[in-house]
Amino acid sequence: MKKTVAIFGASGKLGRHALAVLARRGFAVRALVHRTPVAGENITSVTSSITDAKAVDETVRGADIVVQLATTKENADTFFDVSVRGTFNILEACRREGVKQFILFGGDAAQGIWFYPQPIPIDENHPLTAYPGYYAFSKVMEETMAAQYAVQYGVPVTVLRSSWVFEQDDLLNHFSLLRNVNPAEPGHGFGEVSEDVLALVRAKQECIPILMDVNGVPLRRHIVHVDDVMQAFDRMIDNPSALGQTFNIAGPAAFDYRVAADYLSKQLGVPTIEIPNPKYHPFEINITRARTVLGYAPENDFFRMADRAISERKSKL
Repeated sequence: MKKTVAIFGASGKLGRHALAVLARRGFAVRALVHRTPVAGENITSVTSSITDAKAVDETVRGADIVVQLATTKENADTFFDVSVRGTFNILEACRREGVKQFILFGGDAAQGIWFYPQPIPIDENHPLTAYPGYYAFSKVMEETMAAQYAVQYGVPVTVLRSSWVFEQDDLLNHFSLLRNVNPAEPGHGFGEVSEDVLALVRAKQECIPILMDVNGVPLRRHIVHVDDVMQAFDRMIDNPSALGQTFNIAGPAAFDYRVAADYLSKQLGVPTIEIPNPKYHPFEINITRARTVLGYAPENDFFRMADRAISERKSKL
């Protein structure tokens, strides 16, 4: 018989890709829909909110697998209800229904990444240490609740802990001085910048940033393409080896901002600029567990991501 997957956050950035994976695998899907509808063969929608426990119960009822992607960013008015109360409602429904697998989409924000010194690659045993902000805090809370429901009630949890996810031309948006001086989420921009940099922004003079870390050298950072995240998701869903496991999911290797910026500069004909980030620490993610347990094999290093982003941008012109 066809297995049923209940999914939360299906209309989001990752959710729509997850729906494509589920469709290809032939699962029946039941999606809780808040604002943005989802449609497709074998998809049933429940219109409500993740904060409504009865609607969550209805979505999970009879499901074999439950996937939680619903989240919110730096919004003090919504993060607790969506990420904490919502995940609690889902875990309660999983406990009562006796689901076969609960997959939580987490994030490397729960491990501190650039905000704290990372002398060795970050693996799954690294302590949960959120950097300041509501989003990172919510990722820690979600993982903590899921882990305790596994202990207390035997809920079969799998955590997909992803690095910062890029798709389409996102990478070019990040490597844009004009777009990233004052972002909402810490770590997605360039921190406090000098008056000289602000003057360039005011003059609308585009540059490609070379972020310099706490040691005054180009920052090393790990990210991931959405296709590789979905490869990991495909390999862990309905996989007995993934039960009770957390997997760090990132690209093949971390990148160096000088190397990255120089590559983009040559491709785009845009000058680079060094931007000191004395509060940023270099880091990389250890993906050995995902490679060995799941057979995860990420295909998109920085250069492939850059080439794909440039091609995507050109297609929009």
